[in-house]
Amino acid sequence: MRFDFRFAFAAVVLACTAIVLDLRRNYEVLAPGQPLDSLPHQLGVWQGLDLRIASDVRGVLGQGDFLARRYQEASYPASYVELFMAYFASQRDGETIHSPHHCLPGDGWFPLESSRIMLALPGAVPFPANRYLIAKGDDRTLVLYWYWAHGRASANEYWVKYHLVADAIRLNRTDGAMIRVSTPIGAETVDAAQQRITAFTEELVPIINHYAPP
Repeated sequence: MRFDFRFAFAAVVLACTAIVLDLRRNYEVLAPGQPLDSLPHQLGVWQGLDLRIASDVRGVLGQGDFLARRYQEASYPASYVELFMAYFASQRDGETIHSPHHCLPGDGWFPLESSRIMLALPGAVPFPANRYLIAKGDDRTLVLYWYWAHGRASANEYWVKYHLVADAIRLNRTDGAMIRVSTPIGAETVDAAQQRITAFTEELVPIINHYAPP
């Protein structure tokens, strides 16, 4: 039988995570941060409208802080960007960030393309993000998502688990966030949708540390 090194690595990391978090359970540092619903409704030219998160979805997400909001640009009201953020002040006791990699295929959507890109935004250190093009019937949506912890962005879920253990040991903190930005693709190119997401992300990234403390 072929040995799966990725599975073994993930299993070891998860086991180490459980052991470390249990040993340091009573001494965790909870960093102060602003609640996600206080994130500005106005980001540059983008105006936000809160979206309801269904109670059954909240039940699956766990005991974190969550935000779902649709942002529109006044000059292009037919185009919009949807933001979903999840922040966990602690990831002990099984309360961990859910991966969009598993959620995206749900509700009839399936991936057409998946890749990892580098986001190089003005005034920010370039960081990786997962990029998905998904479809349901004739509808297409472009999705970017990444993880954020202590001022550090990551797109690789294995490295996220590694840093969770390392930060629990070094900082005695297990907090972290997942950020997902999506936009529908109408009668336009995927590149045009990418430009829209990037323009919105340029406004979002400089303030993330207010809600997911560094």
